[in-house]
Amino acid sequence: MTGQSEKSLSPVLASLVRKEVLSVQADPRSPEHGQYGFLQDLLRTVAYETLSRRERRTKHLAAATFLEGSAAEEEVAEVLAAHYLQAYEAAPDVDDSTTIKARARELLTKAGEHAASLAAADEALRYFEQAIALTDEPLALAELHEKAGRMARLAGEIVGAKEHFERAIETFDGIDLSHPAARVSAALAEILWQEGHIEEAVERMRTAFDVLASEERDADLATLAAQLGRVLFFMGHPDQALERIELALDIAEGLRLPDVMSDALNTRGLILGVRGRVEEGTLLLRHSLQVALDHGLSAAALRAYNNLAARASQQDRYEDVLELGRRGLQLARRVGDRLWESMFLIGDLGDEMYLGRWDEALEREALVPMDTELPQSVRLLFLTLIPIFVWRGDLDAARRRLALFPDGGSSGDVQNRAVYQVAAAMVSRAEGRLREALEAAQAAFASRTVSGIGAPQVKEGLVEALEAAFALEDLGALEEILRQVEVLRPGETTPYIQAQSARFAGKAAILRGDHEAVEPGFRSAEDRFTELSMPFHLAVARLEHAEWLASRGRGEDALPLLVEARDTFEGLRAVPWLQRLDRVPAGAKTAAPS
Repeated sequence: MTGQSEKSLSPVLASLVRKEVLSVQADPRSPEHGQYGFLQDLLRTVAYETLSRRERRTKHLAAATFLEGSAAEEEVAEVLAAHYLQAYEAAPDVDDSTTIKARARELLTKAGEHAASLAAADEALRYFEQAIALTDEPLALAELHEKAGRMARLAGEIVGAKEHFERAIETFDGIDLSHPAARVSAALAEILWQEGHIEEAVERMRTAFDVLASEERDADLATLAAQLGRVLFFMGHPDQALERIELALDIAEGLRLPDVMSDALNTRGLILGVRGRVEEGTLLLRHSLQVALDHGLSAAALRAYNNLAARASQQDRYEDVLELGRRGLQLARRVGDRLWESMFLIGDLGDEMYLGRWDEALEREALVPMDTELPQSVRLLFLTLIPIFVWRGDLDAARRRLALFPDGGSSGDVQNRAVYQVAAAMVSRAEGRLREALEAAQAAFASRTVSGIGAPQVKEGLVEALEAAFALEDLGALEEILRQVEVLRPGETTPYIQAQSARFAGKAAILRGDHEAVEPGFRSAEDRFTELSMPFHLAVARLEHAEWLASRGRGEDALPLLVEARDTFEGLRAVPWLQRLDRVPAGAKTAAPS
């Protein structure tokens, strides 16, 4: 704007301010100091609509030209993109519209990348989708669909992410670019897996892998191999998984691909852990996290935090689980990854439940509505708090949760299937369907060959199987399950498993009539539950111990155990257990608080 034109315009602007048509930013601290704007949206709309389409185009281009000369492009990419887009839409048929359209697409892409760098996935997705609408060239279109898919996944829009990835793969394939198509196939496979379609995910990746394996060993092949290995592991094929992981690591080392390196080390750490090499596996998980953090790889770091927390849970280090979960949640929120945010909000609630923080666990769970479009792998975590409802006697709530996953028992993901089977076993046992409970629990316990003996769903499968066998008074089944634990090497078991095994050794002795072996089992279980800071399980062991003591006429010895158990059950509002405690013979309760 020239000095003369500015001088002639100033009185007009001042007059419009006095008439309250415009306002001017007077705050000297504001980055918009001295800028004018309409005071009312209606006036702005009317003023804009009175312009012809060609006038709008001219003014938008003039505004864009002014901005391009007054600020760095990356600083105003979003505003520039809006002006060029509106200029194109105002007159798409004029001679230079193709140039304006290309400029709008370029700036929208930059705006999307800028928003993505600021963890604004929703905004980034909107910009990329606007750019897609202006794109005809196949390679640019495929790349934009891939970017939009990744932002949609971050924003938690799973359906949209899937659609964009599928379009990207189709477009890459259409121009014979098999390598980037394979890269996107790896991203799509994760969504299919999380939706419960793990077989389809593996089939897609295997097809892409067969094409790439005979070509150049590049980053796309490494990415695909790492993802294929990961999904094969969760399908229960660790040998095939390890073969793909080794290929991914070999390429990642040679090409210096930290993202592939982190993910492949992560999966290898899981495989080694299941094979009994827990220390080595844990070292790989930790290094996976360090590689991700060193290179600013948020997705890889979030997965590493999650799997380190899972490893801590497998070793019964529940406070460590919660700390890793907090760190993962902070990162997920910082980078705007809504799926991982949901995962960290509810992924460790079972560990919080173990520590007796039932109300806190339920409060935190409520932050993630069950009716959201979360993938199946995340929604299944809502089943981990079913024990609280069963222990509090609210079977209707437990049944409603279980009914949300009618296909959970047939999932191709061994881990997800076992999570469902444990929940189903607990509900079935509470309803008196003991044989059904025993079968479901044993199936969950059998998944230890894939997930490891320490996995929560495996440990709880063991406990539910023991509970059902004891309730059936099936001594043979009870002792056979205990034998499967007894043969474990010291490094393969955990304190929680040892505590439950001791408890049920005492209960098995009751069924055998071996009274000398009963009390040592209960006392050992009580000691271990105390060390683990697991108040509910400790109270259950004390109640069962007291019941046996009372049945043997030792009410005076039972009394302290009952008093301590009552305090815990009352604090947790475990009504069925309080009712069971009240059924202990009166002689053992004469001094109990009323």
